[in-house]
Amino acid sequence: MKTFVIAMPNEAETVVRHLADRRAETLFGREVVRGTLGGEPTAVVTCGVGKANAAAGTQLALSLGADAVLNVGVAGGLDPRMAVGEIYGVDRAVQYDFDLSEINGTPKGTLNEYAEPHLRLATPPRPFPLRTLATGDRFTDAEDDFDLVIGRLQSALRDMEGAAIAHVCDRAGVPCHAWKALSDVRGGGSMTGQYRERAAFALERLAEAVPALFAAV
Repeated sequence: MKTFVIAMPNEAETVVRHLADRRAETLFGREVVRGTLGGEPTAVVTCGVGKANAAAGTQLALSLGADAVLNVGVAGGLDPRMAVGEIYGVDRAVQYDFDLSEINGTPKGTLNEYAEPHLRLATPPRPFPLRTLATGDRFTDAEDDFDLVIGRLQSALRDMEGAAIAHVCDRAGVPCHAWKALSDVRGGGSMTGQYRERAAFALERLAEAVPALFAAV
């Protein structure tokens, strides 16, 4: 069963609106909506914001029988040539705020059980182009992270959940797919301000794309 793990209720609604025969329940404090999409059984787990919530929600999805995990939501674009409302798939993800470099000399972002920072996702190259996603437990306009995130970790997208979802899936041997609609773009003014003003627009664009994303998996 394909199962979505999505941070916020407004992001989850982009998928739930497409489900037929939907029914909701609360499991371990998280809303789970089951139904069918494109005639296929599916579920949506609304996990909450941040990496810990994302990991817990992904483990819940796996316990429900997920054989593929899908993540959709909004993200920040780190390339000024990007535009709010554009949608990108994720082929690699990294937890940029994970740092054991002073203990074992590994590059920042490298999880303890891995040899390099980036986790590979199974997102198909259609219908949207693929980019690398950086995940961290903060939303900020500060430029402090960008030398690491854009430079050394070669990321064009930033969110607070995706790489944690990919991490749990990788350890479980379950394919992970992710798509992000841009709610804010670096170089276009305050990213926080853009998010507040344009997230709803980005989510509508994402909602329109959900059936095609689901069918591509």
